[in-house]
Amino acid sequence: MKRIRPLLLLLFLLGALGAGSELFLLGHYEAFWQRAPLALIGLSLALLAIRLFVKNARILRAFQCCMALFVAAGAVGSWLHYQSNLEFEREMNPSAAGWELIFEALQGAMPALAPGTMTYLGLVGFLYAWKHPAFSAFPASLETGESNPPDEQAT
Repeated sequence: MKRIRPLLLLLFLLGALGAGSELFLLGHYEAFWQRAPLALIGLSLALLAIRLFVKNARILRAFQCCMALFVAAGAVGSWLHYQSNLEFEREMNPSAAGWELIFEALQGAMPALAPGTMTYLGLVGFLYAWKHPAFSAFPASLETGESNPPDEQAT
């Protein structure tokens, strides 16, 4: 894993920068929900930048939470793209139904599966942080939420 981790990070960075650039160039920031993937990409890059200077497992935990949001954003984005295409297809062809309507909506103007890129990036980010060495040095008290490590608590 020691050799793979930097490659996973590079893969994540290239994917995030590429996806973010494409979304920005496509004007994917007009509505609130369109800004969500851009905000998540920005947040993930900021967390990784902080990680360069702050060797703290909490930053990696925040990154993992961000990756969970990436996965959710991919699912929600696919649903929103599909629903938008479905609405358009129903307006264009009110008699369409069943599989015909589903396939037309999947092939619509908004790529219904494109938000899956966020899910993919989230999974790559999870793999990068999986069993990261920083977590082995993470005090158990911080994992359990205790305010003081057990050996430092007042008796």
